[in-house]
Amino acid sequence: MKGRRIAELLSLPVRMHGIQLGRPVQALVDASADRLLGLELVCGDGAHRFLPFAVARVGAREIEVTSALALIDERDLAYYRRHSRRVADVGYDDPWVDEDGSLREARSAA
Repeated sequence: MKGRRIAELLSLPVRMHGIQLGRPVQALVDASADRLLGLELVCGDGAHRFLPFAVARVGAREIEVTSALALIDERDLAYYRRHSRRVADVGYDDPWVDEDGSLREARSAA
């Protein structure tokens, strides 16, 4: 299955119809399983919002959403912070995420 490094995912802008809405600053993982729930974003207005991974379309140069309504506002972001883990706390040296949201360690080329 094709995957992408979390570090690369966090470097992509989030856009809707080519308009930049924000940039990821944190990947949030399910509290009990190694599955990406979504991304915490800093948006153009300075607010932090949550983008569920299930509604994001990850492309080569951007993360695309079809509606700004997919972004969950800052007051509700606290819920996702409380019920998840930061990807940095999962313990992988170089975490990757598969297309279905499964988190895994990078495979060796050897």
